[in-house]
Amino acid sequence: MARRISMATRSELVAAIVERYRLGSRSDKCRILDEFVAVTGYHRRHAIRVLAGREKRPSGNKSNSLRYGSNVREALIVLWETSERLCSKRLKPLIPVLLPALERHGRLELDDALRSKLMTVSPATMDRLLTEVRMVARGGQRRRAGMSSAVRRSVPVRTFGDWNDPPPGFVEVDFVAHSGTSSSGSFVQTMVLTDIATGWTECIPVRTRDSGNVIVAIKQARSLFPFPLLGVDFDNDSAFMNAFVVSWCRSEELEVTRSRAYRKNDQAHVEQKNGAIVRRLVGYGRFVGAEATAALGQLYAVVRLYGNLFQPSFKLQEKTRIGARVIKRYHPPVPPVARVLAHPGVTELDKGAATSNGGKCRSCAAVCRNPSRPGRARAADRSSWSACKA
Repeated sequence: MARRISMATRSELVAAIVERYRLGSRSDKCRILDEFVAVTGYHRRHAIRVLAGREKRPSGNKSNSLRYGSNVREALIVLWETSERLCSKRLKPLIPVLLPALERHGRLELDDALRSKLMTVSPATMDRLLTEVRMVARGGQRRRAGMSSAVRRSVPVRTFGDWNDPPPGFVEVDFVAHSGTSSSGSFVQTMVLTDIATGWTECIPVRTRDSGNVIVAIKQARSLFPFPLLGVDFDNDSAFMNAFVVSWCRSEELEVTRSRAYRKNDQAHVEQKNGAIVRRLVGYGRFVGAEATAALGQLYAVVRLYGNLFQPSFKLQEKTRIGARVIKRYHPPVPPVARVLAHPGVTELDKGAATSNGGKCRSCAAVCRNPSRPGRARAADRSSWSACKA
């Protein structure tokens, strides 16, 4: 039963009726007890202990807090370092194994009392005793939450089960690093954008992880999609989760969401394209500089036509769980452009842009999109197609 009165009121109530309860008859005690339980919400047995004066009260001294002194703390630090700085809950069952080995090799000299304390210390007490040394091991005070953390908290989380068959225009965005065997210094990265509804994928090389370059890459990818972008789903990378990128996306009326930290399955669509397109095509080498960025851009400009117009891909139709098994059924594999043409949420002009060689003229590469009105072909572009010899 939920508590209905405060602790102070309960204490006053106990002081008022305890003598009457002790001196009352059996029937009077039952009546007083029933009323006391109804008012306080206590369990009946606990209420009997309280009114009978047998409630266990905490002792006034704090001798228990002084049980573990500096000798226990020093020995615990040795155990913590030897265990490669495990957390307290994992270190607790390891202490009986480590202690004999450390004593045998002369790392610890313990008496029976100290050994008993180390064997009985709780994980919570370990955390309290190791607070200072852990702080020093981290390099000082706790890291304060910066501006990126505030921006990250303002962006809602979208998991893999929250898409619910969205219309074309909602894309997952991720970076693929071309750093080779070392992540130090500056290197080229590929921004991959994959549409959830159709599987249409665009790859944009980015020379540096700068907020301005990220915005430019999103603008470039936005002009390549045959339909207007409606939302972007980022991971928790600081290149995305910053005030400049998030504010720009919202000013462009793009819905901004993010995946959960360390849950790559939340971005399963784009993660699959990272390996199937970028890694298979480019590999794991290191690319640095403007020339490498331009070369990757030319390569992606050719590959996007093959992947989006000709290469069939699967799309999940339904997923059923039967006990521990998960049965997945897929739609017949078709190219992304076929899904664009078949989707009722795509306008006829956008479908025409999709079939016009991925939104560009075959020869003069004139973009068939109006930046002021996404998804609408300009008359000048159409005339250039008719005038083009291709």
